[in-house]
Amino acid sequence: MSSIKHTVVIVGYGGMGSYHTQLIKESDRVIVSGAFDLLEERRALAAEAGYTAYSSYEEVLADPEVDIILIATPNDVHKDIAVRAFQAGKHVVCEKPVAMSSAEFTEMQAAADAAGRVLMVHQNRRWDEDFRVIKEMYEKETIGSLFQLESRVHGANGIPGDWRHVKAQGGGMLLDWGVHLLDQLLFMIDSKVTSVSSSLSYILGNDVDDGFEASLQFENGIKAIVEVGTTNFITLPRWYVKGLEGTAIIEDWSLRGRIVTRNNASEKIEPTPIRAGVGLTKTMAPPSEGSTITGDLPAASGLSSSFYDNLAAVIEGTAEPIVKNAEVLRVLVLIEAIFEAAEKNETIKNFDIYGA
Repeated sequence: MSSIKHTVVIVGYGGMGSYHTQLIKESDRVIVSGAFDLLEERRALAAEAGYTAYSSYEEVLADPEVDIILIATPNDVHKDIAVRAFQAGKHVVCEKPVAMSSAEFTEMQAAADAAGRVLMVHQNRRWDEDFRVIKEMYEKETIGSLFQLESRVHGANGIPGDWRHVKAQGGGMLLDWGVHLLDQLLFMIDSKVTSVSSSLSYILGNDVDDGFEASLQFENGIKAIVEVGTTNFITLPRWYVKGLEGTAIIEDWSLRGRIVTRNNASEKIEPTPIRAGVGLTKTMAPPSEGSTITGDLPAASGLSSSFYDNLAAVIEGTAEPIVKNAEVLRVLVLIEAIFEAAEKNETIKNFDIYGA
């Protein structure tokens, strides 16, 4: 393993910016050397934490000791900060969503390529254990071939923060949380999205969406339902997944959940009709005794490297990025299709850049 240390300056020392200092401490390949923020009080916090507090972005770019710029600002200024960093010979890590549009991201990639620098997007929830459990089940067909995945994140706090309420700055839940859930799905399912329909919620009165629902159909037959809500006082499961041989549920990030599979060793017995409300049903009766097996969720498979160790290896030319820019672009194109589907109230087809 290389002993080279790569120095990072954080631009935007707010909640996520300061959180990155904790993530970077877990890597022995990358160190935080400083921070810049437009707000004086945040620069003071960076200095108190022992980092160099730069007085301007120009000062950051002029420092030859700085290798990497980490962008953790509102979304509307990502592109400008990144392009200037590349022109100054710096590598860039950018918080998600990386840009306001796929066209903006394409400009950022072009600037990185022209400078011969690395651009990596912090799609960190590829490392979430709940997602990795589902990915393991998908790849190993733990409950048979999957045909429907439901991925949800619910809260009851509205839209916290300030700029996340503002459309011009890239606010709203589709860009804030949807980008994570969609990235997970496209990273896991190796198939083209053939159609998408969606609806966005604006019930809180902001000019950005406070939640959304999207239905994705993949070419390989899988259907995915993605939902984010900020007014859910009773939450639905984080994951609900159906396969040909069983069903799996993950309640939340604590990994409370279970799988129920068909007991192929048991004798098939017709279910007994039950009284349901004022009627009888055999179709919706519980499975006959012994016909199913309830088990624990499988262990999650790990990724090959942490984000920051992978970043260092990519800069040194010894590894491929775990978060590839072609994948990031594909998610942005999907987000644009979801916005279009909701605005037009119709199903959008033939938009995916799968395999690009």
